[in-house]
Amino acid sequence: MTTMREKAKDIYVEEVMTKAPKTGRPEMSAQAAAKLMREEKVGSLVIIEDGSAVGILTEKDLMEKIVAEGKGPAKVKVQNVMSSPVVTVGPKESVAAAAKKMSSMKLRRLPVVEQGRLIGILTENDILRLSPSLIELTREYARLGACGPIGGAPSLTPGYCDNCGAYSEELMLQDGEMLCRDCREQR
Repeated sequence: MTTMREKAKDIYVEEVMTKAPKTGRPEMSAQAAAKLMREEKVGSLVIIEDGSAVGILTEKDLMEKIVAEGKGPAKVKVQNVMSSPVVTVGPKESVAAAAKKMSSMKLRRLPVVEQGRLIGILTENDILRLSPSLIELTREYARLGACGPIGGAPSLTPGYCDNCGAYSEELMLQDGEMLCRDCREQR
């Protein structure tokens, strides 16, 4: 029986990524970047310089670093509010590994870089389009990280077992996988 985790390990990022990510420049104004995001109907821009990803600008960056601070977006440069250094993923990395990275770092998107050059972007929506159950990989790891064990006690969380794919109210992290009680006992 092929497990959900095994299926995700067999699918590479390059197979599901968005191949034409929207980009911006570090020296553009935050207002120009926001207008571009609106026109392109995207929630982020990968900020590039000489073909390399140097940061990412998200709606959250605009809200927290400009609007909430009362700054004028026409006067603020993207380089001063973008998230940097940018966390990236390679095209030959598995979707499961990328989802785990996104979850552990609390990210919703990862620029895809090959030999230092931006070639795409992987978003939660790309993973969701692949398989709605795979998005649970990012959510389960996020729940585990958010809850965390209290006083060293094991932490149980609901979700889908990485080994058998069955839904369980008692998932626990063991050897880097979220496992149900039956699968934990079999190891």
